Amino acid sequence: MAATDILTRPEIDAALESLPHWRYRLGSLATVLKVPSSTVAVALMRAIAAMAEEANHHPDVDWRYDTLFISLTSHDAGREVTARDAALATKISAAAEAAEAVARPELMRAVEIAMDTDDFTAVSEMWRTALGYKTGRPDDLVDPYGRGPSLWFQQTDTPNPNRFHFDVHVPLSEAPPVLAALEAAGATLDHSNAPDFVIATDAQGNRLCLCTEAGREPHPDD
Repeated sequence: MAATDILTRPEIDAALESLPHWRYRLGSLATVLKVPSSTVAVALMRAIAAMAEEANHHPDVDWRYDTLFISLTSHDAGREVTARDAALATKISAAAEAAEAVARPELMRAVEIAMDTDDFTAVSEMWRTALGYKTGRPDDLVDPYGRGPSLWFQQTDTPNPNRFHFDVHVPLSEAPPVLAALEAAGATLDHSNAPDFVIATDAQGNRLCLCTEAGREPHPDD
């Protein structure tokens, strides 16, 4: 397998068996690492930067005091997971263990704005221009600097009257306590599409989807 080959979902799942720190999320491998101090976090960032330079493959790393949020994807493969991502994740995990990092998968949250549409090609260019985003996968727009939420055009023949909603992505392993907390907060939950996603509706009819890696296959040809 070439380093740039897109991994199928079974191949991603097989790779994750030896990467306990990592989860699959929206075309990327992601982890959250908590370390003993901010000094250790900076040192780990430097180690990751050196490995990325050596591999010529660079992750997105967000530093928050003693916690690092890391995401690996192959932009030149259409924002999909490739063998390069799995290889670099393995090296990062080794560095994380040396730094006494603790994986915190319950902190993994990715917010995506979803728009119901029966023809996303008719509207996507206006939104791309206004947001300053770039096309990611064929049906979504992404912030080229990874700062803002992506915009996903949810293709449907019957768009909801309220065309916008939030998709909140969490690891499947962490979904049960989040769903329990949502229900305790007054949400009505529709589990008919679980485990791919659960629709949560608030007391005023506003909705969001709590999504997991069980849905949104990594590549349309899988």
